[in-house]
Amino acid sequence: MTSSTPTSTIFLVLRRLRTPLIVLIIIFALSVLGLTLVPGPPDANGAIQRLSFFHAVYFFSYTATTIGFGEIPYAFSEQQRLWVTLSIYLSVIGWAYTLGTVFAMLQDKNFLNAVAVQRFARQVRRLREHFFLVCGYGETGRLICKALDELGYRAVVIEKDEAKVGDLELQSYSADMPALCADAGEPDTLLFAGLTSKYCRGVIALTNDDSTNLAVAIAARLLAPTLPALCRAEHADTVANMASFGTKHIINPFEKFGEYMALALHSPAAYHLLLWLTGLPGTTVTRHRDPPAGKWVLCGYGNFGKVMTQALENAALPVTIIDRAPPIDPSHTWIKGDGTGADALRAAGITDAVGIVAATANDVNNLSSVVTARELNPRLFTVLRQNHVSNRALFAAFESDFVMVPSEIVAHECLAILTTPLLAPFLDAVRRADDAWSQHLLDALTQRFGWDVPAVWSITVNIAQAPSIYRLLMRHEPLHLGQLLRTPVTDRPPLACSTLLLLREGDEPRLLPDAEQDIRLGDQLLLVGRESARKDLDLTLFNGHTLDFVLTGRDAPSGLIWEKLRSHT
Repeated sequence: MTSSTPTSTIFLVLRRLRTPLIVLIIIFALSVLGLTLVPGPPDANGAIQRLSFFHAVYFFSYTATTIGFGEIPYAFSEQQRLWVTLSIYLSVIGWAYTLGTVFAMLQDKNFLNAVAVQRFARQVRRLREHFFLVCGYGETGRLICKALDELGYRAVVIEKDEAKVGDLELQSYSADMPALCADAGEPDTLLFAGLTSKYCRGVIALTNDDSTNLAVAIAARLLAPTLPALCRAEHADTVANMASFGTKHIINPFEKFGEYMALALHSPAAYHLLLWLTGLPGTTVTRHRDPPAGKWVLCGYGNFGKVMTQALENAALPVTIIDRAPPIDPSHTWIKGDGTGADALRAAGITDAVGIVAATANDVNNLSSVVTARELNPRLFTVLRQNHVSNRALFAAFESDFVMVPSEIVAHECLAILTTPLLAPFLDAVRRADDAWSQHLLDALTQRFGWDVPAVWSITVNIAQAPSIYRLLMRHEPLHLGQLLRTPVTDRPPLACSTLLLLREGDEPRLLPDAEQDIRLGDQLLLVGRESARKDLDLTLFNGHTLDFVLTGRDAPSGLIWEKLRSHT
């Protein structure tokens, strides 16, 4: 489909300039014809001279472009000069008409869109490195692109809002990110953006319209079935529809935060471990106080309010709901209001409650509710829904216990799934583990690496991701995990990383394998640590000389000449 874009642009130009070009051609043809017919001055023998077609075309070629450097091949007669004067004024009118049409076309939105699509498609075709296709450059898309850029990945962006596309171009990303102002729900747009390119590693649908995200999920499933697709959805019907098309990664930020809340209630250490491992690169995770047991008050019974009510009730915690239009539901305790006034909060029993959830779609109302509630009960545990990242300063000033930011939750999940696929099974194991195990692991990791979000990555022991290890194991030489995870410097200290999970075909997943764990071909390792450790390990995985030094401590000469000399000794 991308190959048709330049052709359609050319035809658009020709269609718009068809009439002006015909006018210019007619003026030029008549001018040339007339100049050949008009008699010129007599020659030395008294015979009337006439211009040939060649000389007439040549004369008008430089006259029509206002270059003009004289009358050739001889001085014109009065009749020829009169005809040339008429032709010049006609050509001026023709050029004025043509240039006016060109300027109007350059301001035409359809033409500008066609040129933009052509330029965008050309940029995507020229990409020779892996990239992710990001549909929607809102708050979530901006976070995703920033994180991908910091991790060294490219992104191709489709966004319907022209202002947001302009904002992307102003960002200081380390690599150019091709962006197109278009509807991501159109299959042709996705094809222009490289959906079927061999360099595309995944599709991320992040628009604020569920129907558009559904269209992206369907297109990805039908046009690129092997490509991972991550789609945001906030309604149960959309989630079910996406699942029916085989979309594996459907992210509902409300349900995901409900899972976080349930985990925080059940196992606070596991919640903080999950938060630390899935945070955005370059951020610092702060330790929250644990949610208390007791009575809770919830303001706003929308999609998020329903999820939070379910999470609290599953933990056997009573909930009183404040809503402007409470439904008739005897299974819950309802108070009519919006939660911003003290009367509704008192009626809901805020003075006896242990926590409050501000779950409306209005940031100002959510802040007003928790500020008023804290004045009535300073010990309240607060859960705040922050709908817009731009209000971060206001929410940070309040210092809530939990802040639910949908864009950040979706970004966390997308990055975890795309960049470190092994993280999902490890987090599932964390959710199933008891709190004491999670607390011990959290303390050990944060004491070693701090609360800054660490580098989390995975490797597979194969020829593509670990060629030096692959060649070593193909020689049937033993290798243990502790031997591999060493820094390639003089004293070979342990790398600043830890192994969280080892997956081996046919075996059960091995959590936190020890240093004596043997490594085999095909093993998959999930690691966490500092970015410097990741770079050092990459050097070991790809460089046989570095691997020899890490294993033996001997810095053997390297290079073609030394290798040949060593092979003869």
